[in-house]
This record gives sequence, structure tokens and C-alpha cells, in this order.
Amino acid sequence: MPHIGKHIILDLSGAQHLEEEDYIKHALEEAAKVCGATVIGTKLHKFGGKGGITGVVMLAESHITIHTWPERSYIALDIFMCGACDPENAIDHLEKAFKPKDLNVTVIKRGRSGE
Repeated sequence: MPHIGKHIILDLSGAQHLEEEDYIKHALEEAAKVCGATVIGTKLHKFGGKGGITGVVMLAESHITIHTWPERSYIALDIFMCGACDPENAIDHLEKAFKPKDLNVTVIKRGRSGE
């Protein structure tokens, strides 16, 4: 049976732009568009000082979440989408946006329709 959606987990090490809230917002919303998803809203929170950013882009087709650790040059991203959207289309866009030295991708097929 076909799966309901696809969940992409991205680990970006040696990444850039980890403290730039406007940059991150734009990068995530553009990633959603590249996948054919509909952005409902975006909420990001910047931690004080040299702290990172955590947030979510809410999609009609599910969500994109991010958490950055500037002190480790590390970004954790989750992209879950259902319907005709393909979250794998966001990978190249996000790699170009954050320029990591190392990128680890995990793909999980979620749920089965009709069960």
C-alpha cells in the first residue's frame, strides 16, 4: 500500500547562517515551495546571546522544523510532507543555503493509507 507521507531528517555539520533568523526563515519557506508545499505560517525563536534558533514552518501538507547549535556549527532539520509534495526536493536547496561541510540524510516513509 502507498505511504501517507515522507519524513526527511537532515543533520548538517559545519553549517553556516545558524544565528540569522531572517535568513533561516527565508531558506525554510523557499524549501517548502521547492517541494510544492503550502506555507501556513512560520514561527522561529532566537535564544539570547550567541544562542541558536528553533522553529517550525507549518504547512498544509505537514511541517518543517529546525534547531541550530552555533557553538557546534550544527543544524537539525525535520521535513515531513504528505500528498503530492516530495520533501526530498528540499535537500539540495537547504544544502546550498546552509553550506554544510557534512550532510547526513535519513528518509522515513510514514504510515500506510487504508490501514
